[in-house]
Amino acid sequence: MPQHAPNTRVCRDCDGFATAAITTGTRHTDGTRATLRVTCPICKGTGHTAPAALARTGR
Repeated sequence: MPQHAPNTRVCRDCDGFATAAITTGTRHTDGTRATLRVTCPICKGTGHTAPAALARTGR
């Protein structure tokens, strides 16, 4: 029997890529780049959203 994957809703704002590393253009003293870690404000870094019925009730 085939196995079915759970149907999870992907965030439409970040398309499932909830966290991004953005370089600032500067470098640390050891030569590595200074980066900022930014998360999606809609899904709060999970990549998934709740169904609309649950979002309206506040669950």
